[in-house]
Amino acid sequence: MQGGSGGTTAPERRPGTGHEEQSSLHQNGHIVALNGHAPHAAAAALPMPQFTPPASSPAPMDTPMDTPTSSTTVLREQWEGKHEFLLSCIGYCVGLGNVWRFPYLCYRNGGGVFLIPYFLMLFVTGVPLFLMELSLGQYGSAGPITVWKCCPLLKGIGIGMLCVSVLVCLYYNVIIAWTFYYLGSSLQSPLPWSCDHVDNAAICGNASAANGSSDPLSPTEIFWNERVLGVVHSEGLHDPGPVRWQLALCLLAAWIIIFLCMMKGIRSSGKVVYVTATFPYLVLVVLVIRGATLEGSLQGVAFYLTPDWGRLANAQVWNDAASQIFYSLGIGVGGLLSMASYNKFDNNVIRDTIIITMGNCATSFFAGFAIFSVLGHMAWRKGVAVQEVADSGPGLAFVAYPEALALLPGSVFWSILFFIMLFMLGVDTLFGNMEGITTAVLDEFPHLRGNTLHKSLFLGVLCFCFYLMGLLLVTNGGIYWFTLIDSFSTSFGLIIITLFMCLGISFFYGVNQFCQDIVDMIPLCPPWCRRLLLYFKACWVFCTPFLLLFILTYIFIEMYNTSLHYGAYVYPRWGKALGVCMGATCCLQIPIWALVALCRETGTLRDRFQKSIRPLNCWRENYLNSVGRVQEAEPERVEAPFTVTLTDMDFTAMTWERGSEA
Repeated sequence: MQGGSGGTTAPERRPGTGHEEQSSLHQNGHIVALNGHAPHAAAAALPMPQFTPPASSPAPMDTPMDTPTSSTTVLREQWEGKHEFLLSCIGYCVGLGNVWRFPYLCYRNGGGVFLIPYFLMLFVTGVPLFLMELSLGQYGSAGPITVWKCCPLLKGIGIGMLCVSVLVCLYYNVIIAWTFYYLGSSLQSPLPWSCDHVDNAAICGNASAANGSSDPLSPTEIFWNERVLGVVHSEGLHDPGPVRWQLALCLLAAWIIIFLCMMKGIRSSGKVVYVTATFPYLVLVVLVIRGATLEGSLQGVAFYLTPDWGRLANAQVWNDAASQIFYSLGIGVGGLLSMASYNKFDNNVIRDTIIITMGNCATSFFAGFAIFSVLGHMAWRKGVAVQEVADSGPGLAFVAYPEALALLPGSVFWSILFFIMLFMLGVDTLFGNMEGITTAVLDEFPHLRGNTLHKSLFLGVLCFCFYLMGLLLVTNGGIYWFTLIDSFSTSFGLIIITLFMCLGISFFYGVNQFCQDIVDMIPLCPPWCRRLLLYFKACWVFCTPFLLLFILTYIFIEMYNTSLHYGAYVYPRWGKALGVCMGATCCLQIPIWALVALCRETGTLRDRFQKSIRPLNCWRENYLNSVGRVQEAEPERVEAPFTVTLTDMDFTAMTWERGSEA
């Protein structure tokens, strides 16, 4: 009787397979019933798993070439060294947000007091979700879509991650194009946005703006808005205007660099990160040392860190802390999951999680000294308060900070150094996002992975399509579309995707089983790892979902009460609705693909649901191969789900606390 959990009848044959259904005893003591059949009778007959070692002799000549056996499985690449994975993840996480967003949020939300909600959100949401993504990818050795063979009902989470990655890649490389433009302009002496340049002499000589404002005209703002963006020639979203050919060339160069660095997958990008992930730290150290020698730098640092304890009572402070964690760690986009899928099975994901997340947060905090020491000097030179020159986002990277660098002796050198750092920060982050997309597609179509030419051709077509779509963002009104995509691509849709990932693994797949999987991956798991798993288990089940719901509620309230704007331009209702549709498209993949999974099963709705949350047979192949135990070859094996039946052990002790006996 199919689907029974307590019957004693012998398992039936699955129609069309011609093979007896199998049952085995899983490593953690759970009785496993393959293909949805009752386990008890089979477990009595087969008290131990039936495994055979990998065959050392060649396969028989009469085996069909298209038989889905292990002999025809396309080999998956692996990182050539542990440092490549760590540097790739650090480069992916340590991005532009660490430089242009965290320092601004810190001073806006109470200075040093902001570190309290920041680290609380880090340890309760950031680190647990980071570990969950790395563990899923490494255990399943699969990308964001295929990895949900652990719970087919939630395949839509992977599709949603893919949608978010597409939106992020679409606008993120435009930032690199801007960086290219500024880098090329920095080769001029004097800098084209400095008061020493002949074109800016009249501007800097004016005491106030032509409209009678008391604010002095800034040549950096004019350079940014007129020469780079051309936004002064656009009226809004409805008026994008022509493509700016200089930016279009910079965008093309950016995508060509991405293609060349990723052409051979992690074998090429893993080598590039040795430079791109480490050079920004050298630049930050140099900028901090140089900033410490400037007049007014201490005022800038004091403004950065001076605590305002009353800000802790403001809900926006806590939301900003949580959003910064998601923004900087790259959670829920699929990049982490994809990069972890190329790890060796026995890599210590807990150790890597701690190293990467702590390194990311330390970089954010350290970058604040490089930013505010120089901004403090600019405020001192202008005779104004630091808050009048501080900004965030592109306004900091392309207006405020370049203006501050233009005041320094040797401004050309400092400007080149700064924009090379921004370029490398952006490229590393884009590597991770593009890896999430390519890995997802290559896992779904493995024949592309086995052919180097086809794989390179796919990557080239993907980069070219992104370039064509990105041309909208380098028009005169492109900054309006950039702001729209930036505001909604990683907003409520990303939070909903992450929330379902956390709840799905905790309650559908099983948090105890997930903890056991992590222990299985760590050889000689030390006691501190198991103690940490107790903490992570509490976060996954209780704390993290609660805080994600808080963030989601705040986002919806803020989205309803606040209008979207760029500068003085307020977005129309249809523009804001378009942004909401972007976010909704990402998270709606979850119910759509859940419905598809239910329709593919048979039986009552309850039976279909129970079958669709069971992992597929192939889910644990990576683990079985790692311990040298593979199941008997089944040439016609169907990827049917199996169920884990709880035993008394689940209610009396947690097997993962004692570790694996295998």
